[in-house]
Amino acid sequence: MRLYEIVLRPQTAFGTPLVGDTLFGQFCWQVLYQPDLVKRPFEQLVTEYPEKPFVVFSSAWPRWVEQGRVWYAFPRPALPRSFWQEQTTPAGSSGCREKLRQRPDKALKKKRWLAVADDFQIDHRRLLDDRELWHKVIGGLPPTSPLYRQLYRSENQRLIMIQGQPHNTINRWHNRTGSEPFRPYTLDVLFYCPGLTLAVFVLLAEDAIGIDQVCRGLRQLGRCGFGRDASTGLGRFEVAESREIPWQQMPSGEALFTLAPSVPTAGSYRRAYYQPLVRFGRHGDRLATSRNPFKAPVVMAQAGAVFVPALDEALARPWWGCGLTGLSKTETKTVGQGYAPYLPLQLEGIHG
Repeated sequence: MRLYEIVLRPQTAFGTPLVGDTLFGQFCWQVLYQPDLVKRPFEQLVTEYPEKPFVVFSSAWPRWVEQGRVWYAFPRPALPRSFWQEQTTPAGSSGCREKLRQRPDKALKKKRWLAVADDFQIDHRRLLDDRELWHKVIGGLPPTSPLYRQLYRSENQRLIMIQGQPHNTINRWHNRTGSEPFRPYTLDVLFYCPGLTLAVFVLLAEDAIGIDQVCRGLRQLGRCGFGRDASTGLGRFEVAESREIPWQQMPSGEALFTLAPSVPTAGSYRRAYYQPLVRFGRHGDRLATSRNPFKAPVVMAQAGAVFVPALDEALARPWWGCGLTGLSKTETKTVGQGYAPYLPLQLEGIHG
Protein backbone atom coordinates (compact mmCIF):
# COMPACT_ATOMS: atom_id res chain seq x y z
CA MET A 1 0.00 0.00 0.00
CA ARG A 2 1.07 3.58 -0.68
CA LEU A 3 0.76 6.46 1.76
CA TYR A 4 -0.62 9.88 0.78
CA GLU A 5 -1.40 13.13 2.53
CA ILE A 6 -4.60 14.94 1.54
CA VAL A 7 -5.01 18.55 2.68
CA LEU A 8 -8.54 19.71 3.57
CA ARG A 9 -9.87 23.23 4.17
CA PRO A 10 -12.96 23.34 6.42
CA GLN A 11 -15.63 25.70 5.11
CA THR A 12 -18.29 25.36 7.82
CA ALA A 13 -18.76 23.97 11.31
CA PHE A 14 -18.99 20.18 11.76
CA GLY A 15 -21.57 18.11 13.58
CA THR A 16 -19.31 15.05 13.42
CA PRO A 17 -15.50 15.20 13.87
CA LEU A 18 -13.37 14.10 10.91
CA VAL A 19 -12.34 10.79 12.46
CA GLY A 20 -10.77 7.97 10.43
CA ASP A 21 -13.37 5.21 10.83
CA THR A 22 -16.30 7.61 10.30
CA LEU A 23 -14.62 9.08 7.21
CA PHE A 24 -14.15 5.56 5.84
CA GLY A 25 -17.83 4.74 6.35
CA GLN A 26 -19.09 7.80 4.50
CA PHE A 27 -16.54 7.29 1.74
CA CYS A 28 -17.89 3.75 1.23
CA TRP A 29 -21.38 5.19 0.71
CA GLN A 30 -19.89 7.53 -1.87
CA VAL A 31 -18.29 4.57 -3.69
CA LEU A 32 -21.63 2.76 -3.67
CA TYR A 33 -23.18 5.64 -5.65
CA GLN A 34 -20.08 6.23 -7.79
CA PRO A 35 -18.68 2.77 -8.68
CA ASP A 36 -16.03 4.35 -10.92
CA LEU A 37 -14.18 5.53 -7.78
CA VAL A 38 -12.69 2.04 -7.47
CA LYS A 39 -10.93 -0.17 -10.00
CA ARG A 40 -12.63 -3.42 -8.97
CA PRO A 41 -16.24 -4.28 -7.99
CA PHE A 42 -17.05 -2.74 -4.63
CA GLU A 43 -18.67 -5.92 -3.28
CA GLN A 44 -15.42 -7.79 -3.92
CA LEU A 45 -13.42 -5.14 -2.04
CA VAL A 46 -15.83 -5.31 0.92
CA THR A 47 -15.53 -9.11 1.01
CA GLU A 48 -11.71 -8.90 1.06
CA TYR A 49 -11.62 -5.99 3.52
CA PRO A 50 -11.19 -7.97 6.79
CA GLU A 51 -7.97 -9.47 5.42
CA LYS A 52 -6.88 -6.91 2.82
CA PRO A 53 -7.94 -3.24 3.21
CA PHE A 54 -8.27 -1.28 -0.01
CA VAL A 55 -8.21 2.15 1.71
CA VAL A 56 -7.40 3.29 5.25
CA PHE A 57 -8.06 6.83 6.49
CA SER A 58 -6.44 8.64 9.39
CA SER A 59 -8.30 11.26 11.36
CA ALA A 60 -7.84 14.91 10.31
CA TRP A 61 -5.05 16.75 12.14
CA PRO A 62 -4.07 20.46 12.16
CA ARG A 63 -1.36 21.40 9.71
CA TRP A 64 0.75 24.55 9.31
CA VAL A 65 3.93 25.85 7.67
CA GLU A 66 6.82 27.20 9.75
CA GLN A 67 10.09 28.41 8.21
CA GLY A 68 9.41 26.59 4.98
CA ARG A 69 8.60 23.24 6.62
CA VAL A 70 5.25 21.55 7.04
CA TRP A 71 4.27 20.70 10.62
CA TYR A 72 1.44 18.58 12.03
CA ALA A 73 -0.27 18.55 15.42
CA PHE A 74 -0.99 14.98 16.52
CA PRO A 75 -2.50 13.95 19.86
CA ARG A 76 0.01 13.38 22.64
CA PRO A 77 0.89 9.66 22.67
CA ALA A 78 -1.04 7.84 25.39
CA LEU A 79 2.10 6.90 27.32
CA PRO A 80 2.48 6.77 31.12
CA ARG A 81 3.34 10.01 32.91
CA SER A 82 6.66 8.53 33.99
CA PHE A 83 7.75 8.40 30.36
CA TRP A 84 7.35 12.15 29.85
CA GLN A 85 9.00 12.94 33.18
CA GLU A 86 11.96 10.77 32.20
CA GLN A 87 12.33 12.88 29.06
CA THR A 88 12.01 16.27 30.81
CA THR A 89 13.58 15.80 34.28
CA PRO A 90 17.29 16.79 34.50
CA ALA A 91 19.81 14.05 35.20
CA GLY A 92 21.02 13.79 38.80
CA SER A 93 17.79 15.13 40.36
CA SER A 94 16.46 11.78 41.54
CA GLY A 95 14.71 13.31 44.57
CA CYS A 96 12.92 15.83 42.40
CA ARG A 97 11.97 13.08 39.93
CA GLU A 98 10.50 10.98 42.72
CA LYS A 99 8.38 13.90 43.93
CA LEU A 100 7.08 14.49 40.43
CA ARG A 101 6.07 10.86 40.12
CA GLN A 102 4.04 11.08 43.32
CA ARG A 103 1.84 14.00 42.22
CA PRO A 104 -0.06 14.77 39.01
CA ASP A 105 1.67 17.11 36.58
CA LYS A 106 -0.90 19.79 35.76
CA ALA A 107 1.28 21.37 33.09
CA LEU A 108 1.61 18.03 31.31
CA LYS A 109 -2.14 17.50 31.27
CA LYS A 110 -2.61 20.72 29.31
CA LYS A 111 -0.03 19.76 26.68
CA ARG A 112 -2.29 17.48 24.68
CA TRP A 113 -0.64 18.05 21.26
CA LEU A 114 2.60 16.73 19.79
CA ALA A 115 4.21 18.78 17.00
CA VAL A 116 5.81 16.64 14.28
CA ALA A 117 7.64 17.98 11.22
CA ASP A 118 7.35 16.59 7.71
CA ASP A 119 10.30 14.24 8.31
CA PHE A 120 8.07 12.47 10.89
CA GLN A 121 10.81 12.30 13.50
CA ILE A 122 9.02 12.26 16.85
CA ASP A 123 10.65 14.49 19.46
CA HIS A 124 9.15 14.11 22.93
CA ARG A 125 10.08 17.71 23.80
CA ARG A 126 7.68 19.18 21.23
CA LEU A 127 4.56 19.02 23.37
CA LEU A 128 2.12 21.93 22.98
CA ASP A 129 -0.98 23.13 24.77
CA ASP A 130 -3.92 24.72 22.95
CA ARG A 131 -2.57 28.26 23.17
CA GLU A 132 0.93 27.32 22.02
CA LEU A 133 -0.52 25.45 19.05
CA TRP A 134 -2.65 28.49 18.22
CA HIS A 135 0.41 30.75 18.02
CA LYS A 136 2.29 28.15 15.95
CA VAL A 137 -0.47 28.04 13.36
CA ILE A 138 -1.15 31.78 13.05
CA GLY A 139 2.62 32.39 12.98
CA GLY A 140 2.64 30.83 9.52
CA LEU A 141 0.30 33.52 8.17
CA PRO A 142 1.61 36.79 6.62
CA PRO A 143 1.61 39.41 9.41
CA THR A 144 0.06 41.97 7.06
CA SER A 145 -2.92 39.80 6.10
CA PRO A 146 -6.39 40.69 7.46
CA LEU A 147 -6.82 37.11 8.69
CA TYR A 148 -3.66 37.35 10.80
CA ARG A 149 -4.83 40.58 12.44
CA GLN A 150 -8.28 39.10 13.05
CA LEU A 151 -6.92 35.96 14.70
CA TYR A 152 -4.20 37.72 16.66
CA ARG A 153 -6.80 39.92 18.38
CA SER A 154 -9.18 37.03 19.06
CA GLU A 155 -10.02 36.24 22.67
CA ASN A 156 -10.60 32.53 22.03
CA GLN A 157 -7.09 31.38 21.18
CA ARG A 158 -7.97 27.83 20.20
CA LEU A 159 -7.87 26.09 16.84
CA ILE A 160 -10.84 23.86 17.61
CA MET A 161 -13.86 24.91 19.64
CA ILE A 162 -16.98 23.00 20.61
CA GLN A 163 -20.12 25.03 21.25
CA GLY A 164 -23.76 24.18 21.76
CA GLN A 165 -26.18 24.92 18.95
CA PRO A 166 -29.89 25.18 19.87
CA HIS A 167 -32.44 23.17 17.91
CA ASN A 168 -36.21 23.31 17.85
CA THR A 169 -38.71 20.65 16.90
CA ILE A 170 -42.07 22.06 15.80
CA ASN A 171 -45.42 20.47 16.53
CA ARG A 172 -47.22 20.94 13.22
CA TRP A 173 -50.66 20.85 14.86
CA HIS A 174 -50.13 24.31 16.33
CA ASN A 175 -46.68 25.29 14.88
CA ARG A 176 -45.05 25.68 18.30
CA THR A 177 -42.58 23.89 20.49
CA GLY A 178 -43.71 22.41 23.77
CA SER A 179 -43.19 19.33 25.90
CA GLU A 180 -41.42 16.14 24.78
CA PRO A 181 -40.71 15.33 21.99
CA PHE A 182 -41.06 18.96 20.85
CA ARG A 183 -38.93 20.55 23.58
CA PRO A 184 -35.97 22.67 22.38
CA TYR A 185 -32.61 20.97 22.75
CA THR A 186 -28.91 21.65 22.18
CA LEU A 187 -26.30 19.69 20.18
CA ASP A 188 -22.56 20.24 20.21
CA VAL A 189 -21.02 21.67 17.03
CA LEU A 190 -17.30 21.72 16.24
CA PHE A 191 -15.79 24.94 14.87
CA TYR A 192 -12.35 25.14 13.24
CA CYS A 193 -10.24 28.29 13.28
CA PRO A 194 -10.60 30.35 10.03
CA GLY A 195 -7.79 29.57 7.60
CA LEU A 196 -6.85 26.29 9.30
CA THR A 197 -5.87 23.39 7.03
CA LEU A 198 -6.21 19.74 8.05
CA ALA A 199 -4.13 16.75 6.97
CA VAL A 200 -5.68 13.33 6.37
CA PHE A 201 -3.26 10.46 5.75
CA VAL A 202 -4.60 7.79 3.41
CA LEU A 203 -3.25 4.32 2.62
CA LEU A 204 -4.23 2.94 -0.79
CA ALA A 205 -4.05 -0.45 -2.45
CA GLU A 206 -3.03 0.47 -5.99
CA ASP A 207 -4.86 -2.45 -7.58
CA ALA A 208 -8.14 -1.25 -6.05
CA ILE A 209 -8.12 2.56 -5.96
CA GLY A 210 -5.97 5.57 -6.89
CA ILE A 211 -5.29 8.86 -5.17
CA ASP A 212 -7.17 10.83 -7.86
CA GLN A 213 -10.25 8.71 -7.21
CA VAL A 214 -10.00 9.23 -3.45
CA CYS A 215 -9.68 13.00 -3.89
CA ARG A 216 -12.65 13.03 -6.23
CA GLY A 217 -14.76 11.12 -3.73
CA LEU A 218 -13.71 13.44 -0.89
CA ARG A 219 -14.53 16.52 -2.98
CA GLN A 220 -18.03 15.19 -3.47
CA LEU A 221 -18.28 14.54 0.29
CA GLY A 222 -17.10 18.07 0.98
CA ARG A 223 -19.73 19.56 -1.32
CA CYS A 224 -22.59 17.50 0.14
CA GLY A 225 -21.44 17.71 3.76
CA PHE A 226 -19.87 15.27 6.17
CA GLY A 227 -21.53 13.69 9.17
CA ARG A 228 -24.48 14.83 11.27
CA ASP A 229 -26.74 17.66 10.07
CA ALA A 230 -25.05 17.85 6.67
CA SER A 231 -28.45 18.76 5.19
CA THR A 232 -28.47 21.95 7.32
CA GLY A 233 -25.07 23.11 6.02
CA LEU A 234 -22.62 21.45 8.41
CA GLY A 235 -19.59 19.41 7.41
CA ARG A 236 -18.51 21.29 4.26
CA PHE A 237 -14.84 21.23 3.25
CA GLU A 238 -12.56 21.60 0.22
CA VAL A 239 -9.77 19.31 -0.96
CA ALA A 240 -6.75 21.58 -1.44
CA GLU A 241 -3.95 19.23 -2.53
CA SER A 242 -2.42 15.79 -2.12
CA ARG A 243 1.09 14.35 -2.12
CA GLU A 244 2.71 10.95 -1.71
CA ILE A 245 4.78 10.21 1.39
CA PRO A 246 7.38 7.47 0.79
CA TRP A 247 6.78 4.89 3.50
CA GLN A 248 10.29 3.50 3.08
CA GLN A 249 11.75 6.82 4.31
CA MET A 250 9.89 6.74 7.61
CA PRO A 251 12.13 6.71 10.73
CA SER A 252 12.57 3.38 12.47
CA GLY A 253 11.11 2.40 15.84
CA GLU A 254 10.12 -0.60 17.92
CA ALA A 255 6.59 0.74 18.61
CA LEU A 256 3.85 2.35 16.56
CA PHE A 257 1.82 5.51 17.19
CA THR A 258 -1.68 5.38 15.67
CA LEU A 259 -3.27 8.29 13.79
CA ALA A 260 -6.87 7.04 13.94
CA PRO A 261 -9.05 4.90 16.22
CA SER A 262 -8.11 1.23 15.81
CA VAL A 263 -8.97 -2.29 16.94
CA PRO A 264 -5.90 -4.54 17.41
CA THR A 265 -6.24 -8.28 16.97
CA ALA A 266 -5.84 -10.57 19.96
CA GLY A 267 -2.21 -11.41 20.69
CA SER A 268 -0.84 -8.90 18.17
CA TYR A 269 1.03 -6.77 20.75
CA ARG A 270 3.32 -7.19 23.76
CA ARG A 271 2.54 -3.84 25.34
CA ALA A 272 -0.25 -1.34 24.75
CA TYR A 273 -0.90 2.21 25.94
CA TYR A 274 -4.22 3.72 24.86
CA GLN A 275 -7.40 5.53 25.81
CA PRO A 276 -10.48 3.33 25.25
CA LEU A 277 -13.22 4.53 22.94
CA VAL A 278 -16.64 2.88 22.70
CA ARG A 279 -18.05 3.50 19.24
CA PHE A 280 -21.85 3.34 19.21
CA GLY A 281 -22.16 3.20 15.46
CA ARG A 282 -25.14 4.07 13.36
CA HIS A 283 -25.89 3.52 9.68
CA GLY A 284 -25.84 6.46 7.32
CA ASP A 285 -27.57 7.36 4.08
CA ARG A 286 -30.70 5.34 3.28
CA LEU A 287 -30.13 2.82 6.10
CA ALA A 288 -30.36 5.65 8.63
CA THR A 289 -34.17 5.43 8.32
CA SER A 290 -34.38 1.63 8.40
CA ARG A 291 -36.12 -0.30 11.19
CA ASN A 292 -32.80 -0.84 12.99
CA PRO A 293 -30.27 1.88 12.05
CA PHE A 294 -27.90 1.07 14.92
CA LYS A 295 -24.73 -0.99 14.71
CA ALA A 296 -23.20 -3.16 17.40
CA PRO A 297 -20.98 -1.15 19.79
CA VAL A 298 -17.22 -1.57 19.30
CA VAL A 299 -14.45 -0.94 21.83
CA MET A 300 -11.59 0.83 20.06
CA ALA A 301 -8.24 2.34 20.97
CA GLN A 302 -8.44 6.11 20.56
CA ALA A 303 -6.08 7.85 18.13
CA GLY A 304 -2.70 8.42 19.77
CA ALA A 305 -2.43 4.87 21.06
CA VAL A 306 1.02 3.27 21.31
CA PHE A 307 1.51 -0.45 20.66
CA VAL A 308 4.61 -2.62 20.82
CA PRO A 309 3.89 -5.41 18.30
CA ALA A 310 4.43 -9.01 19.27
CA LEU A 311 6.01 -9.71 15.87
CA ASP A 312 8.52 -7.51 14.07
CA GLU A 313 6.69 -8.24 10.81
CA ALA A 314 3.91 -5.88 11.95
CA LEU A 315 6.28 -2.92 11.51
CA ALA A 316 6.88 -3.90 7.88
CA ARG A 317 3.36 -2.87 6.81
CA PRO A 318 2.06 0.71 7.08
CA TRP A 319 -1.23 -0.06 8.85
CA TRP A 320 -2.24 -1.47 12.21
CA GLY A 321 -5.39 -3.20 13.43
CA CYS A 322 -8.08 -5.25 11.74
CA GLY A 323 -11.25 -4.92 9.68
CA LEU A 324 -14.56 -5.04 11.55
CA THR A 325 -17.42 -7.31 10.51
CA GLY A 326 -20.69 -8.48 12.07
CA LEU A 327 -21.61 -4.90 12.96
CA SER A 328 -25.17 -4.85 11.66
CA LYS A 329 -28.26 -7.02 11.57
CA THR A 330 -29.84 -4.75 8.97
CA GLU A 331 -27.02 -5.08 6.40
CA THR A 332 -24.89 -8.18 6.96
CA LYS A 333 -22.19 -7.00 4.54
CA THR A 334 -21.38 -3.95 6.67
CA VAL A 335 -17.68 -3.49 7.46
CA GLY A 336 -15.94 -0.98 9.70
CA GLN A 337 -12.45 0.45 9.75
CA GLY A 338 -10.51 -1.01 12.65
CA TYR A 339 -7.30 -0.22 10.79
CA ALA A 340 -5.20 2.89 11.35
CA PRO A 341 -2.14 4.47 9.73
CA TYR A 342 0.69 4.93 12.20
CA LEU A 343 4.10 6.50 12.77
CA PRO A 344 7.07 4.46 14.09
CA LEU A 345 8.05 5.45 17.62
CA GLN A 346 11.08 4.89 19.85
CA LEU A 347 10.37 4.06 23.48
CA GLU A 348 13.79 4.66 25.02
CA GLY A 349 13.67 5.25 28.76
CA ILE A 350 10.04 4.20 29.24
CA HIS A 351 9.04 2.97 32.70
CA GLY A 352 5.39 2.09 32.33
